[in-house]
Amino acid sequence: MEKRDGHAATTEYPHPFIHRVRLPTAHRIKGIILGSVLFPLRLVLVVLLFLLMWPIAMLRTAGLSEEELSRPIRGWRCWLLHAMMLSINRVMFFTLGFVWIEVKGRRADVKEAPALVVAPHSSFLDMVILMPTQLATVVSRSENVNLPVIGALLGFNQSVVVSRKDPESRRKAVTQIKERLASNGYWPQMLIFPEGTTTNGTVLMKFKPGAFLAGVPVQPVLLSYPNKLDTMRWTYKGTTWVEALWHTMSQFYTRVTVEYLPVYTPSQEEKDDPNLYANNVQKLMASCLGLPATEYVMEGRVPVRKLGGLSLPVEPPAKAALSLLRRDGVCVAEALAALRGVLDTRLSGALGLKAGPEELAAMLCLEQPLTAAQICALYTKDNTVDLRHLYLSLSTASGFTAFHSILHVAFNMYDPECRGHLPAEALSGLMGALLGAAQRDTAQLYAAASRDEQLTEEDLLRVLTTHPTYQVVVNQYLKPEEAGSPPPCSSSTNGKVVNNNRNMSNGNTTPSSNKKTD
Repeated sequence: MEKRDGHAATTEYPHPFIHRVRLPTAHRIKGIILGSVLFPLRLVLVVLLFLLMWPIAMLRTAGLSEEELSRPIRGWRCWLLHAMMLSINRVMFFTLGFVWIEVKGRRADVKEAPALVVAPHSSFLDMVILMPTQLATVVSRSENVNLPVIGALLGFNQSVVVSRKDPESRRKAVTQIKERLASNGYWPQMLIFPEGTTTNGTVLMKFKPGAFLAGVPVQPVLLSYPNKLDTMRWTYKGTTWVEALWHTMSQFYTRVTVEYLPVYTPSQEEKDDPNLYANNVQKLMASCLGLPATEYVMEGRVPVRKLGGLSLPVEPPAKAALSLLRRDGVCVAEALAALRGVLDTRLSGALGLKAGPEELAAMLCLEQPLTAAQICALYTKDNTVDLRHLYLSLSTASGFTAFHSILHVAFNMYDPECRGHLPAEALSGLMGALLGAAQRDTAQLYAAASRDEQLTEEDLLRVLTTHPTYQVVVNQYLKPEEAGSPPPCSSSTNGKVVNNNRNMSNGNTTPSSNKKTD
């Protein structure tokens, strides 16, 4: 099997969620010349083909009740319209430049393998694989249903639709996928990208367990683009989807290879543990691709690396927040002191622990309100930030305080009743605050650190600093950006005197013990 091209792990590509198209001058000039002709011509033809597919997609579901749509569509709506749609799709991808689709191996029958698991996931143009898979059923985001033409095509495909923001929608989608995969050929074959997001091809990301929940055989499928220029990829950062589309459509043709591997039949142990099943298939496909199988995954649109159940952000928000504060001329030590003072007050009172951009700007005396909004956006999507997350992650990244002192403060913040131990849900909050990313699975850490189902500060510190897995979190991911003493700061900020030592814990007091009593 041929080894796929990919970026080496470099400073430019420190993780698989970033990709930039680098074109030599000659290729750039060639692209401009060809693109000025090919891009508009192809775009117009693709739009016309989409408009042709629209009525066919609508006709397939027209007049069918919800009950009828909950079953596979049969009869003339299936064999006639399916053949028409497949032909138009092939013409469309031919128009886009996918002149040849090289197929290796044999696609298994739906009863042999109800699911096709495809990797690596490179771009939205990966949908070209629908041609050799005969328009297999896919899983799509619920937002796409409301898009013109796209929504109709998803209905034609009888796709499983899921909202990532709605837990009930996710549960319903899981149930649908399991039912379809276990239907013994009643439903058409499903096509799933188990990585769940696109990457730069450096590694193979951790597979999500959705395709493996039913415990049925799957067929691994390798998708690659053996071209001189890697223009297809569209990732979390770097080249935009518009640039990827422009560069791809500005070439005479784009080669694509689809390789079917032998059907993978799970063992009983894998059937009982979908995560084990997913991991083993990932390792098999990674070996065939000549790529490392990693623990990288996208969680809630945040790229992370999984380690011992913890979600470690590949781009820690605290480091970006520090850069924003320094850019705005803010003394980090003073900012931490201000945040600590606010937290001491709020932890002992009725005020909430979250703040919006305007409130945060006032706390930190920021001259640019936009800076506060940018900081909030690093930590959350709802335009507010948990002040505990901001304070603890900044304290860790700044390096002004020893880790054991920061952990002491964090433990007390999440143990407001001073019981001396934390429940499992509080540990999730504490680790999320230190790492600057939501933690969905701290069960392994809790089990490793707790005694008699009670987690003390001493036990947590011991595990985080000595456990072979979790000490990596402290030594690498919680390593300060700059170790050492705080730089000298101005004695006043915006005309207000700030005491750099105010409310700073010495590691032996609770968060509220320094607060003066009125």
